[in-house]
Order: sequence, then structure tokens, then C-alpha cells
Amino acid sequence: MRGRTPWRCWRSLIPLLLLAPLVPAFGDDAESVDYNRDVRPILAANCYACHGPDAAQRKAGLRFDEREGALATLRRGRRAIVPSEPERSEMIRRVSASDEEERMPPPETGKRLTPAEIEVLRRWIEQGAAWSRHWAYVTPERPPLPEVRDRAWSRTAVDRFVLARLEREGLEPSPDADRVTLIRRLSLDLLGLPPEPGEIDAFLADEADDAYARMIERILGSPHYGERMAIYWLDLVRFADTRGYHSDNPRNVSPYRDYVIDAFNENRPFDQFTVEQLAGDLLPDASIWQRVASCYNKLNQTTEEGGAQAREYEAKNSSDRVRNVSVVWMGATLGCAECHEHKFDPYEADDFYEMAAFFADIQESAIMDRDQGIPVPTRELENELAALDARIAAMKLELERPQAGLAAAIASDQAEWERSVDRSPSPRLGAWHSIGPFRAATGAEAFTTAYAPEREIDLAAAPDGLRWRERADWKDGAVHALEGENSATYLFRTIDVDSDATLDVSLGSDDGIRVWINDELVLSKEVYRGVAPDQERVTLPLRAGANRLLMKIVNGGGAHGFYFRPLAGPELPGEVRAAIAVPAADRTDDQRGVIAAHYRSIAPRLAPSRAELADLEKRRADVEKSFRRCLVSVSGPPRTVRVLPRGNWMDTSGKVVEPAIPSFLGELDTGDRRATRLDLARWLVAPDNPLTARVFVNRLWMLFFGSGISKRLDDLGAMGEPPVHPKLLDWLAVEFVESGWDVKRMVRQMVLSSTYRQSSVPTAEALRRDPYNRLLARQSRWRLDAEMVRDGALAISGLLSRKMGGPSVKPYQPAGYWVHLNFPKRKWVADKGEDAFRRGLYTWWQRSFLHPGMIAFDAPSREECTAERPRSNIPQQALVLLNDPTYVEAARVFALQIVEGDGTDDRERIRRAFRRATSRAPRDDEVDVLLDLLEAHRESYASDPQAAAALLGVGATPAPASVQAARLAAWTSVARAILNLHETVTRN
Repeated sequence: MRGRTPWRCWRSLIPLLLLAPLVPAFGDDAESVDYNRDVRPILAANCYACHGPDAAQRKAGLRFDEREGALATLRRGRRAIVPSEPERSEMIRRVSASDEEERMPPPETGKRLTPAEIEVLRRWIEQGAAWSRHWAYVTPERPPLPEVRDRAWSRTAVDRFVLARLEREGLEPSPDADRVTLIRRLSLDLLGLPPEPGEIDAFLADEADDAYARMIERILGSPHYGERMAIYWLDLVRFADTRGYHSDNPRNVSPYRDYVIDAFNENRPFDQFTVEQLAGDLLPDASIWQRVASCYNKLNQTTEEGGAQAREYEAKNSSDRVRNVSVVWMGATLGCAECHEHKFDPYEADDFYEMAAFFADIQESAIMDRDQGIPVPTRELENELAALDARIAAMKLELERPQAGLAAAIASDQAEWERSVDRSPSPRLGAWHSIGPFRAATGAEAFTTAYAPEREIDLAAAPDGLRWRERADWKDGAVHALEGENSATYLFRTIDVDSDATLDVSLGSDDGIRVWINDELVLSKEVYRGVAPDQERVTLPLRAGANRLLMKIVNGGGAHGFYFRPLAGPELPGEVRAAIAVPAADRTDDQRGVIAAHYRSIAPRLAPSRAELADLEKRRADVEKSFRRCLVSVSGPPRTVRVLPRGNWMDTSGKVVEPAIPSFLGELDTGDRRATRLDLARWLVAPDNPLTARVFVNRLWMLFFGSGISKRLDDLGAMGEPPVHPKLLDWLAVEFVESGWDVKRMVRQMVLSSTYRQSSVPTAEALRRDPYNRLLARQSRWRLDAEMVRDGALAISGLLSRKMGGPSVKPYQPAGYWVHLNFPKRKWVADKGEDAFRRGLYTWWQRSFLHPGMIAFDAPSREECTAERPRSNIPQQALVLLNDPTYVEAARVFALQIVEGDGTDDRERIRRAFRRATSRAPRDDEVDVLLDLLEAHRESYASDPQAAAALLGVGATPAPASVQAARLAAWTSVARAILNLHETVTRN
């Protein structure tokens, strides 16, 4: 928790005057002047820059962002606003003045109120100048369903709100779209893919009343639903496979994308979805996928530039996170408060840095961050691992408890083995000690030079300034690394035996090796090699008591190390040798169990089972090695966060702040405990949070109707747009929260509605009255997103791979496009096989060099949050659809389907191809145009076989020799034209 200044406390209690752009014709009740809908936008757009929240920019001491300031008496006794008396209100006089010296806003601002806007202000003051808090900052309450005249049209609550507004405006809704359009619309909206002809036929044949509802359930149950929803979410959270700044190097984040897909498919409640992303690593007993969800906090841009300043990028990281979380969940431009008080919304600079403090616990390097993340299995590997674990457990149980007949035979074998075992005590090997490296000019010199340890072993001495080090962690049977080129390192240990004996040992070295036992040289070999197990074998003569083993390892260059493994004596673990030394009749149950367990580990009869277990464990290890890695949030001691005056990262004079939510929205009750990201996440999805539910359902609405109920999807604040249907937005927000944050339920509410099912063909009156379809007297139409354009072409052709999840893939891309990617130089290597035809969702997202096919269709670089992609229609898009190898190959494979499929003549083939691409049957004139194209290209390619061969050679999919080249090339031209149709890439 934090303390509050008296100003902040006072300010939080007064009504806030926050403004949004004007939509004069829209609103649930247009009969009287509404402050939020009609007045606030005028003031925000024209007055706030000089008379708003930012005290540093405020003129004449007048502010319009709060009621008291707007009504206060100014110098010379004037008042800007006198409720109910516009003729006494200085505001009306100044905005109406003809004298430029008097008129507001001043001419130098380039702004001037229209007569209609002045009239709105005049009427508002005349009606009492009523203030209300900005609509987005008031917790929504469920409004009653409005009464409508045409109750039969309304299928869901959504329709009641839309129809009530249409009836008030004197507009009629459009009729339902035809069933072909409906299934295509649903498939594109919910899956991002066109429907298959068989799916269309089944829907057309289903005459049941609930056919449409059952189709929705089938589509929502498809795993491709999660992929389509993930495309939008990944834009919001700026997901990309690369770091962004400087050399834009790769990073491990693809498992996060798979988490998002699975979350939408499993219909994970949005509150849980939120908590896991912001604070999955802070949850008790967090699962691996909850930790993967916390990768959200690592999706900001980072740098590896050598000259970068750590403090600067620490500030950049904080700013990025504040901007993103505030836009994604709050629809707020809190980032505007990084350098000063927000000019339009009640966010202060303190709010910005207090929000940044929530993320100060994330452990990371501000620059040169080499974190590779945690290993993460795909769902398939998870399943494979679970199956292997089950088989390994069963095999271990079989080895521990053999079946009755086998158990008896093993018991007999064990008794015989016990009689043959040497019961003499094992040699006791002391801990290793090492000293070195002793330097020389060459490896040969180091081998022949007798350094101090060869003359005397004194573990307390420091010959040549070097000291002996105990290596208690060195285990026998493993390769241990040493240091120093052209040098010698000495290793020493004791070996204790109760009586004279010999001990065979296996050795390895890099490079030369000498071995002494009790000062007797037993091995000397000058060799240059890489260390490996079992390179040498030597027998050590041991005498009763302590024996001194000294080894000299000589390195001539490169890597350096040694290997040591006893071959006799210690093969029986100590507890086994101790137990077997006890007469059988005197052994305890524990001793008998120790002996039996050890014998089963070497019993010849169980060798096949042990081999199978070893194979299973090796396969398990191999599976684990194939895991992808993913960056995740790791919490630790939080960094100190200060307010940076005007955002200057070099200025450390600002006050230290603790994590807190924006003050005007309340405060977190955490007692004396520092608030965490988990507290932030839970506040964002608290039932009384006024923003999060509105933000999310507003964006869902955009996905299915083309525009949000409030159009500015990234800003519900003063500079956003008042909702066209405010009560509908509040109803949906409350419904979302009370449903348990059920995303699929909200999707159903929208797509089941009559509003959604309308035809997108406008009447002349609707087009004149509502050109942008904000009142929803019809459905909207728009060009598909970049990924869906490509996915559609691949799906139509049959090339599309439906494989889900896994690492990002690299489809075709123009050669040399990455030529300017440096540090290090990189080259795009296109994937082979089905990975070349994965959905666009899985394409490698290089922020600084986004795939050109994506750029052409307005995909964002994802350097920042994108709440709504622009939709352009430019010539380059047609060039991509006609010439990009992906689309040419898709057209050729599509053409082969056309030629080899059912169809008695070319006209029928064209009808079938057209329907597959657009979902509808073509008109006769459309068929005629395509037939003319086919005939023209048949003649052209028949006379130019080289051109036909060149066309058929595009892409990795081979063209069959069974189809005449000129014929297939001509049909490829037809297929290219069909894939390039406006209707093919448009959602109606």
C-alpha cells in the first residue's frame, strides 16, 4: 500500500470531467444533451490542451476536467460556466466570438468549434450543466432490456438493444443473410478458414430449427477456433519470435503462443487467463504451462547492443510493460503519463511509475539478456513422456517384484551368487585433491618437468603460489574438466585397504598422463588426444593401510580433463558388501532387502528387462532433449522504482514509489505487504473493475461486427469514442463477469443474434444515414487478415497443414530479404514438407523484417500493442495474390484438383472450383469470363511450352507428369484468378 497526498485523496472524491470524441448522431437517448456523449468530446478535443489535467500546461488557472474548476469565479469576477444561464457563461461568449483575439480556442491551435458544437454547449448549460463521471470509469450495471416494437426479430438480448436504437432512428434491420453466407461468415470469424463444400452441403440440408446453433457448437469445438482467437490476442500482447531492438535476434517464446491457443480452445475463464499471464509464476505450485503463460511479461522488446545503457533499457522495459498492460486490459493510454500528467485522463505520472513497480520483481538483464528460458514439452511430447513414464514405472515394478515362477529361479540364482562373492572389505577411496596448472612453454615440456608434487605431497603447501584444492564433488566414473594450456595438473587421493590387494582402474586423459602409487610410477604415456572413458587400464598394487595415489595430467592445448573408474572391489556398494559379510542367519530384513535389490540389478535372468528399461530411459532422455525452451517470469528482490522527471532515465532525483493501481480507481488492500503482479492481475479481473470486461467484450464485438461498440479499441478514455450502444456494452460486460468470464458464452451471445445474421448488403437509406454501419442495420464486410488470406488459399488448394503448435516455421520468402540483418548475419531458410504450409499464425515473426506477405495485408510488426489492424486495399495485394510463390503453388495444386476431380466439362469444373473458393455457386456470366480466360491461356501455353514449364515449376510441390503441361498451366491461370477474387479474400 502507499500513502496518498491530501490532493490525491480530495481529487478522488470529486466528479471527474473526462472527455471523448463526439458522435452526435449516436447514443441510446439522443433527446437531451448528455454530458458524456455530447459535451465531453467537444471539450476534450478543443479545450483540454490548455485547460485540462496537466497543471504545467494549464492557462489562466481554468480547468475543465473537474466541475469545481469549471464553475469557479475567474479574474474580474467572470465565470466560464453559469449553470442554466448560457448568456452569463464566459465559455459561450468566447467560443462564439468573432474577434480572433477573443475567440477560443485561439487561432494558433488550428481548432474552431462548429455552430453545431457551440449549440450543444449552449443547450447543455441551459439544461443545468450536469456533470457525470466518464462512462468507462463507472462500474457497469446490468441495464434492463429495452422494449421494442418488433419482438419477433430479437433472438437474443443483444438484438433488443440494437433494435431499440434502430426503431428510434427510423431504420429497419436487414433480412438474414442466405445460409451459404452464414456458414462462410461463421467459419471465417471463428476459425479463420473457409468452410469445406461438404460442410456447406450438410448445413443446407439440415432443416432443423436448431441447425444454426448446432453449427456454432461444432465450430466452437474445433481446435482451429483457438488458433483464430490467438491471432488477435498475439497482436495485443505484441508476440514475436525476435527481440526487436538492435540486431533483432531470436528468442524462445513459441510455447507461449501454444498456451494461448490451448486457453481459447479449453475456454479457460478470462480471469484465470489474465492471472496466469501476468503472474503465473507467482501461483502456488505453478504448473509448467502457468509458468509458460508468464512469458507474457517477457514479450517486450530487448537489446543486445554492446554500447546500450542498462538504466535506459530498464526504463524502456518498464514503460513497454505499463503501456501494454494498460492498453490490453484497461483500454487506457497510461503510457502518456510517463513524462507528465495525462492531458485528457486522470492518470498522473505517479500512477505510471507505480504501475511499473509491479514488474520490478522480474529478474532479467536490461541489456545482453542471454536467458534461454525453461524446457517446455509440446502437448504431443507431454503425452509421449507420460506414456514412457508409465512404462518405466511398470518395468521397475517388474524388476522389483518378478512373477512367482521367475522370482523362485532368481532366489536360487542369488543364493549361488552369494556363495561366490568375495566378502573381503572394499578399498576405501578418499576425496580427490588437485593442484595446478603448472605452466610450461609446451605440452612436451610440462610432461617431462618434475614439479613439486612429484617430490613431496604436502596438502598444506603452496608450491609456485598454487594451493591444493579438495574436490569432494568429483565422482568416479565421470569426465572432469581441468584448466590450463601447455601445463600440468596433479591429482591426489588415498586408497585404504585392510590387507594387501590389487585394484584395477580405468583411466582417460587429455593429453598425457603419469600415475604413481606409493611413489612408484605405474603408468607414463605422452599422448595428445581428447579425454574419454576407458582409454587406459592399470593395476594398482595396494598394501594394508593407506595408499597414496598421484596422477599427473598434461595438456598441450584445447580442452583438458581426466577420467577415473575403479574396476574391482568397489563394484559392490558399501552397504551391500557390509550386508553380505553378515552370515545369512544373522541378517536383518533390511540387509536381506539390500542384497536382493542389488542382485536383481545384475541377475542374468533379468538382463532383457533391464535392457528394455535402459532403452525406455534413454528414449525418455531423448524426448526431454527435444523440448523447446520458453522465456518465463522469474520473481526476485524488486528493483527500486523512482518517478523519472519528464521520463529522463538519467535523472534519479524522483521519489521512490511502490506498486499501486491508478489512484482515482481506488487502491489495493494488501495490508503491510508489498503488492505483487498477482495482486494487479486479480484487481484487473475483480467484478467491480470498470474497465477490463468492457474492453474485452468491445473487442470481441469488433471481431464479429467489424467495429467496436466504442470504436477506439485501445482507448476507452477521454479521447476515445463514447459507445454507440452504451447500455448494450454495459449489458455485455456484466454478462461476461457474471458468466464466470466465459469467452465462448460471449461469442455465442453475439453470433446467435439476429444482428449478426443480417445480410451485409446495405439499403440506400442505411448507407446514407449510417455509412460506417455503427447502428448495425446490416452486417459489415471486410478484407480478411493477412494470415487468413494465406490460410484460405492453402486450404482451398488442399495444401494447408492442420498441424497445431510447435516451433515457428519459415515458409517461402523473397531471397535476400534478410541481407541487412547483422550481428550475426542471417539467412532465411525455408522449411520443407508440411511446415512450409502451416497456418500463418505459426510463421516466424521477425519484428524488423516481418514476412513480406504479411506486410502486404497489414499485419503489424508487433513492436507495440495492436488493438485493431488497419485494412488497406492496394495494388500490391493483387500482385502478391497473383505472383507470390505461395499463391502460385496453391493455384497450381488447386488446378490439379480441378482437372482430376469430378466434372463432365470445363463449365462444370469452373463451377466446382468457384464454389470451393467462395462457398457459393457462380453466375453464368462469371463462368463465361473464366472460360474465356481458360481458352486464351490454353492457346498461349500450347504455343509456349517453356512458359508452361516455368509456371508449373513454382513451389516445392511437384507437378505430375500425368497431366499435359499446357492444360495444367491454363487451369492454373484460372485458379490464380479465382484465388485473387475480392470475394475470396473478403468476409461478407
